[in-house]
Amino acid sequence: TFLMLQVLCRYQHLWNIDLRFRPAFLGGIMQATGNKPPAMLPKRGEYMLKDIKRMAKYYQVPVQISKDDFQRVLGKSTLEAMRFITAIDMTQPQYLEPLSREFWMRFWSQHEDISQPENMLAVAKQAGLSPELAQKLLEMTSSPAVKNRLKETTEEAIKHGAFGMPAVVAHFNGEPHLFFGSDRLELLSSVIGEKWLGPVPS
Repeated sequence: TFLMLQVLCRYQHLWNIDLRFRPAFLGGIMQATGNKPPAMLPKRGEYMLKDIKRMAKYYQVPVQISKDDFQRVLGKSTLEAMRFITAIDMTQPQYLEPLSREFWMRFWSQHEDISQPENMLAVAKQAGLSPELAQKLLEMTSSPAVKNRLKETTEEAIKHGAFGMPAVVAHFNGEPHLFFGSDRLELLSSVIGEKWLGPVPS
């Protein structure tokens, strides 16, 4: 997801698109659809470790991955961060993109525990949020409103056919088109009539 997110951000001002981030909880999607983490199959897990490293180099995204990361993705460590991101989406959505990207950077490049309050506050500071706003968001993460909003966006993803992440829904010609996987960006460009210029367009 980090790979697709970074590349889509590179294209948002090159393509005629309105890129919108929609926080969703991967663990909830997997449970609702009966999906299993691909890395649970040992041989596939071994392959994915190698493949993600290759993809990170190709996409020029600083991913540092280990086999423990597959469990971290589905664990509680991401739920608190998703609620924090949901809270910013509900209050100051202009910070949604920089906050999301900073969380991904901390998780995949620096292997930080993004569920810890002090780390969430550090992410918020790096993304340009004031200490007062960051503290407010932290308090909101336990509120029913934020929990329900994240549940709603997760259910929305499932409704569009998502069974895992990354999932991108392109609304084009009056209908939604679901794309799963970070290697579907070239196909996405074809469907929406835009030109694919590689992972790092100049």
